[in-house]
Amino acid sequence: MAKSSTMVHVRMDTELKRRATDALAAMGLTTSDAVRLLFHRIVAEQAFPVELKVPNAETRQAMAEVDEMVKDRSGRTMTTDELFAELDEASAS
Repeated sequence: MAKSSTMVHVRMDTELKRRATDALAAMGLTTSDAVRLLFHRIVAEQAFPVELKVPNAETRQAMAEVDEMVKDRSGRTMTTDELFAELDEASAS
């Protein structure tokens, strides 16, 4: 008796897909091969095969700050000179 199969549909950025597909092709793999390998590793290891971490409080705060800047279309600096001056000041302290 033949095994049944199912489809997995994933939405992603077009450029990301193209770059990943090119990299996989260089390894002799298709996108489907890569997804099957990922799922086999998840089953075998009972874990995601790439280390994932919960961001710490400082990282979560920075992420929230960026989200707010994107939402408000604002930033702490307006020019690259201001950005580098701020970075120089931060590294000096």
